[in-house]
Formats: sequence, structure tokens, C-alpha cells
Amino acid sequence: QVQLVESGGGLVQAGGSLRLSCAASENIFNFDIMGWYRQASGKQRELVAQITSGGTTRYADSVKGRFTISRDNAKNTVYLQMDGLKPEDTVVYYCNAQKNGMFYWGKGTLVTVSS
Repeated sequence: QVQLVESGGGLVQAGGSLRLSCAASENIFNFDIMGWYRQASGKQRELVAQITSGGTTRYADSVKGRFTISRDNAKNTVYLQMDGLKPEDTVVYYCNAQKNGMFYWGKGTLVTVSS
């Protein structure tokens, strides 16, 4: 059973930074894609950023230039560096991993950005 554990969420002032971490229970080379999604209350979960096993990255337009996704294969961990945070970034962030058409999710970590 794949387990993804997020950490790093919290409260930060607008303009500040946070780094989210997602630790996987197995070698992340096993996954075709890993990424971060976020979901506001009453809204659909949306893609924030993703990175393929080959290192190709993709970002939502709303975070381009502010967020950076990276991976540490030795630690089986994916990171999301979030800079220039805005109050509208306040939501729960979920780690995602995909392999063989299957989606796996972490339990989420809350990011709150105060104005």
C-alpha cells in the first residue's frame, strides 16, 4: 500500500515562503508522476505542480514563477517550495503520486496565508 505523508504546512504572512514535503513509502522512481494539488472548501481539487520521473515539471498558471517543485530520489521525497505566498493560496495541499494509471493521495496539509 502506497503511503504519502505531507508536512510543512502552517501559517505565514502574505509575501512569505513555505516548503511542503511529501515522503513516499517506496522508491519514487516507481511513480510516473508526482505532484501537488490543492482544494478549497466546496471546490474541485486542482493541480498546483507536478514532476515526472524524468524531471519534467508543470505548473498551474496561478503559481508559475512563485512555486517550485523538486524531488530528492535518495530520500523518496518531493518538495514544493512556495514563495511570494498570497492569501488566495490558503487551502489544503495534497501530495499525489501516479503509476500505472493509479492515483495515490496523502491526507493533506493546510497552508494559511494571512494578509
